[in-house]
Amino acid sequence: MYAFDIERPATIADAIKALSAEEALALAGGQTLIPTLKQRLAAPSRLVSLSAISEMQGVCRADDGSLCIGAGTTHAEVAGGAGAYPALAALAANIGDPAVRNRGTIGGSLANNDPSACYPAAVLGSGALIITSTREIAAEDFFDGMFATALEEGELITEIRFPVPEMAAYMKFEQPASRFALVGAFVAKYADGVRVAITGASEEGVFRWSGAEDALGADFSAAALDGLSLEGAGMITDLHGSGDYRAHLAAVMTKRAVAAAG
Repeated sequence: MYAFDIERPATIADAIKALSAEEALALAGGQTLIPTLKQRLAAPSRLVSLSAISEMQGVCRADDGSLCIGAGTTHAEVAGGAGAYPALAALAANIGDPAVRNRGTIGGSLANNDPSACYPAAVLGSGALIITSTREIAAEDFFDGMFATALEEGELITEIRFPVPEMAAYMKFEQPASRFALVGAFVAKYADGVRVAITGASEEGVFRWSGAEDALGADFSAAALDGLSLEGAGMITDLHGSGDYRAHLAAVMTKRAVAAAG
């Protein structure tokens, strides 16, 4: 490590002001940033900790019935507080290990947008709304490829609003060491249709599988997916598996998610 200054603002306004300083970086749960600093892949002169901002923490229900989660809410708190959305609570409960779940935050995960992270699948699969310090961003407009989002410099995620579906489930094939998703599938059924989001598979990050959505919209059953498949081209190939393998896993995990939801 190396010397740097750290601030711990108590309000969003103070955090935005602190982040306007040269070479300042936001520190949420630190599950990605701290290892990055240790490896000297980043060298900010100032860290702005978001952990003391109470207005960015907690889970509640909005008047329209959606589930509102503060960006600073830890995975453990989402797991314990999102009972109105069981699939989301279960997803959060299976992220990493207890140490990760009690430090990492939903906002930090989304801002980092790791291509194998679980929350992006829930956000895209739910059609959630990302609330930032300056605007509202629809899920379809937020994710912009591996480790890239629509966030502008100095912009903070403050809250995520999830429409609660009629039924939903998330299934992932875990990488055993990290518990990241080698492939994960989030399926949610709403009155106006079905959404299917796949994480961990594509070189472009999380994406919706429209073919599966159409099939499940007509018949919400695992059998409706028989014969459907994704192409291996454009899927991640690494030491854990080929693109074709991940494409196959995406279909398998989607079927399992539909079975679990139903």
